[in-house]
Amino acid sequence: MNETQRRASCLSLVEEFRKTLCSLWQGSQTAFSPESLFYVVWKIMPNFRGYQQQDAHEFMRYLLDHLHLELQGGRNGAARSTVPQDGVKLPTGGKCCINGTSTVVTSIFGGMLQNEVNCLICGTESRKFDPFLDLSLDIPSQFRNKRTKNQESGPICTLRDCLRSFTDLEELDETELYVCHKCKKRQKSTKKFWIQKLPKVLCLHLKRFHWTAYLRNKIDTYVEFPVRGLDMKCYLLEPENSGPESCLYDLAAVVVHHGSGVGSGHYTAYASHEGRWFHFNDSTVTPTDEDTVVKAKAYILFYVERPAKADTDPKL
Repeated sequence: MNETQRRASCLSLVEEFRKTLCSLWQGSQTAFSPESLFYVVWKIMPNFRGYQQQDAHEFMRYLLDHLHLELQGGRNGAARSTVPQDGVKLPTGGKCCINGTSTVVTSIFGGMLQNEVNCLICGTESRKFDPFLDLSLDIPSQFRNKRTKNQESGPICTLRDCLRSFTDLEELDETELYVCHKCKKRQKSTKKFWIQKLPKVLCLHLKRFHWTAYLRNKIDTYVEFPVRGLDMKCYLLEPENSGPESCLYDLAAVVVHHGSGVGSGHYTAYASHEGRWFHFNDSTVTPTDEDTVVKAKAYILFYVERPAKADTDPKL
C-alpha cells in the first residue's frame, strides 16, 4: 500500500465533521474554512468530486448515510470507508433503509414509515416498514404554475398540501402494479403512507426538480410553510398515543435553490440561533428577519421537535 492509499484508508468523515462543528461552536474565529472536511468528502464520496453544480439534497443524503455507516463501523474499533450501497439503500421518495444498530444520525433524523398496499381485486393488504432520514414531498400538480406568494390566481400551495399529497391514498399506475400474494400476479392496487415514528429533527425535501423527455426542469412554485407549530399528528399511524405537544415542530433552517435548473444556480440557507435568523451565502453570514425567511422558495426544510411541557403537578 502506497502513501496515498494509506492516507485514503485512514480518512474519517466523522472525525473531520466533528472538528468542523467544534471550530464553528467555539466562537474563537471570525471565519472558518472547512478545507479538511472538503478534502475528505472528495476522497470518500467520489460523486461530489470536482467543481460542477451538485444537488444539496443528494449531498445531504450521502453525508448522513456515510456518517451513519462510519459510526457503525467505529463501534467495532475502526471506522470504514463506505459506498452508498454498503448497507444503505437510496431509493426515490425520501425513504432509506438503514441496516444495523442506531447511531447519533438515526437518533436525531431517523423516523419510520408504514407503507400499506391494498389489492383492489381481492382486498388483500400488505404492510411494510421503511426507516427514513428525510421525507421527499411532491408539489401537487395544481400548484405548479403558481410562482409567487402574492400571485392572486388561485390558492397558495402550503406545506400541508405537500404532506397530504405524500400521505393520501392513491391508486398505483400501470408501471407500479403490485404483485398480490393471494392472487399471485400483478393487480390494480392502492397505496398509503403513515408515519409510525417521528424523528427529533424532521427534514422535509420539496421535489422541485423533475425529468421531462429531454431535460430536468425546476418547479418554481412558492410553498407556504409555518415557522412555529407544524402539527404532524394527523399523519401519525396512532395519533391517540401522542400527547398534545409531542407532534409539534418549529422551523430551524431552510435551504433555498436560486436558479432555473439542477445543473446551474446557487444555494443559500437561512438558520435560526437563539431566536434570531441568519442568511448564509457562501462566505457571507448576515442577520435577517422572519418575514424574509417565510418568503423564501424552500427546497429543504428542517424542523425541530418542540420539547414537551414539563409536568408541573405536585407529586403525591
